[in-house]
Amino acid sequence: MRRALELAQRAHGRTSPNPMVGAVVVKREKIVGEGYHSRAGHPHAEVVALRRAGDKARSADLYINLEPCCHFGRTPPCTDAIIQAGIKRVFVGMKDPNPLVRGKGLRALKAQGIIVVSGVLKKECMNLNESFLKVITTGMPFVILKTAMSLDGKIATRSGDSRWISGERARNHVHKIRNHVDAIMVGTETVLKDNPRLTCRLKKDSVKHPTRIILDRRNRIPLTANVFKNSRSQKVIYITGPDISSARMKALVAKKVEILNAKSDKNGFHVKPLLKGLANREVS
Repeated sequence: MRRALELAQRAHGRTSPNPMVGAVVVKREKIVGEGYHSRAGHPHAEVVALRRAGDKARSADLYINLEPCCHFGRTPPCTDAIIQAGIKRVFVGMKDPNPLVRGKGLRALKAQGIIVVSGVLKKECMNLNESFLKVITTGMPFVILKTAMSLDGKIATRSGDSRWISGERARNHVHKIRNHVDAIMVGTETVLKDNPRLTCRLKKDSVKHPTRIILDRRNRIPLTANVFKNSRSQKVIYITGPDISSARMKALVAKKVEILNAKSDKNGFHVKPLLKGLANREVS
């Protein structure tokens, strides 16, 4: 199971809205096939591992960190592949809380005479997919608060200067987080004062740029801001109030910016419905 978790971790930040899953096929105490789910729409971990195992999968054991799916989504049910491969025993880290699965996958396997053991390294398996578990059970995305703060609890000097409170190592860690999350959200003042790009700037071959979510209730951010400069290639969701002009909407649409009108009052946006709306857009 630890090997399955290691494999699943390889796709950290790449599988959303799906969970991270790794699978290992073992026969006579030797690994004969393994794999992981690389991204939504691609084959699931179980299928990858079974394909690599081939005929050796018959009467073998399968280790997976999450209950196999039993429904048609972007891909066929993994339970069918497991049954057809002739797997004898399945060891599962945790049940899938997705209402489409939620124990049905395990029952489907048991109904075919496959021995099922659930709860192997359950805590570690839950920790791995904490973002997926949050959104699938609550309908709310998993939120990380990032702030750079001085020892006396301030995020800027009296004049508004905030560069740099954090150090190079901390800033590099922030970009590692950006490489793994679906989106990054900032308010109007952050854009007006810092004019950030909000991209991932890790020095590596393959990086993931998160969707930029911009809160601008009173439409004060200039359309020349850095966050809009590459909006045609890197997604931007612009959250606004009811008073946005048709001219501004047209200009944003021309930049391929997605516009979302959200509930608000004089104190700002209503956070909970806003987050639920983002979760419905597969931001987890």
